[in-house]
Amino acid sequence: MKRVTYLDSAATTPVRPEVLEAMLPYLGKEAFGNPSSAHRFGRAARAGIEEAKRTIAEAVGAEPNQVVFTSGGTEADNLAIIGAALAARDRGGPFRVAVSATEHKAVLAAAHAVRHLGGEEIILPVTASGLVEDAEIARAIDRGVAVVSVMWVNNEVGTVQPVRQLAERCREAGVLFHCDAVQAFGKVPVSLRDISCTLLTISGHKIGAPKGIGALIVRDRKAVEAIIHGGGQQFGIRPGTENVPGIIALGTAARLAAEEQQSLAPRLRELRDELERRVLAIVPDAVINGWQGERAPHVLNVSIPGTDSEALLMHLDLAGIACSSGSACSTGTVEPSHVLTAMGVPRDLGVAALRFSFGKDSTMEDVEAVTAALPKIVEKVRSLSTVLHR
Repeated sequence: MKRVTYLDSAATTPVRPEVLEAMLPYLGKEAFGNPSSAHRFGRAARAGIEEAKRTIAEAVGAEPNQVVFTSGGTEADNLAIIGAALAARDRGGPFRVAVSATEHKAVLAAAHAVRHLGGEEIILPVTASGLVEDAEIARAIDRGVAVVSVMWVNNEVGTVQPVRQLAERCREAGVLFHCDAVQAFGKVPVSLRDISCTLLTISGHKIGAPKGIGALIVRDRKAVEAIIHGGGQQFGIRPGTENVPGIIALGTAARLAAEEQQSLAPRLRELRDELERRVLAIVPDAVINGWQGERAPHVLNVSIPGTDSEALLMHLDLAGIACSSGSACSTGTVEPSHVLTAMGVPRDLGVAALRFSFGKDSTMEDVEAVTAALPKIVEKVRSLSTVLHR
């Protein structure tokens, strides 16, 4: 059977065997109960949830009662942005949010939703390396905002934001700071012990747990208003019967991610840097996006002039290589991603961007597979592009 090279770990990861094993009792007859029930089956489920809270809290430097489980990163981001805006409005504060231009679409769409609800959104510009500057935060704060949201690590180019500095600026001004740490957790050191971050998002399927489970760390319960309404679970911040197997999975995955981060990061960086070196040797006019600033170790975003990413992806997939595009197909045309556009990347390079992202199972064999396949693929795509654009 032909070996498949998977370099799309920033999109999702397989469920880890340890995580699956931890979930199984909560899927079967041992602890399947509703955690709100008083009988032994409910108590067993509740005990599992409480243990997962303790584990996740320890992993991110929070308190167990600050962990609020969600259906994933998207819901957690929406709860943070919309919930913070609604809570501020109810207190007579500013119904306005500020988010960076390179945020995940979950954050950007939540900011748009605040506008549709009658509030305002401020989109913070970024530098060529994707960084949000302190002066931009200051300008937003001067206008009055309920929450500022800047992601820890960008999911497309890997830019690492100065979270500590930005959070401190918000704390000094009495403004909530939310950070989407979905791509950061397990790849760079993530701890809230000495960072003034009120709201933090993590997601399970990026670290070896199943899809459909995430968490928002809420360090001040008055910071957010519920956006889903129902029972009183999770202090009423996120009601509904908890996804117990998913929560157990997230707890186990979070523990493993925190334990392994320090040893995993150098290995991922070595693989990333080696692939970057080889791509530039094969395609000397290739452009590394985000190279100007600090990048997380697992993401490489590269534009290959004279191509388009959709064609590159198709040929890479046929060669048994899975990665991602830096663009999105809309109404039959390829458009550059909002991240690259916000960073000032020219359109012709934006539509020619690929994202290779490494995970715990990545090896040098993956780098070698890309190196072997890329020359012919680039040549073919460039030839087709030349014919089509005559």
